[in-house]
Amino acid sequence: MNKTQAEGHYKQAKGKVKEVTGKVLGNEELEIKGKIQKKAGKVKAHVGEVAENVDQAIHDKR
Repeated sequence: MNKTQAEGHYKQAKGKVKEVTGKVLGNEELEIKGKIQKKAGKVKAHVGEVAENVDQAIHDKR
């Protein structure tokens, strides 16, 4: 796991906490922000995965 993947997973977790907190408190705006942050974290983690795969492919060709 690289740094970008770790940051993405962390962002997903923070988003989930916001989403649940918003749902519990009845704060729709916080819930939506949490969902957005969760999705952004998922994208960032995927970008990190792709970068890791590219690095591995380059390393394997050497």
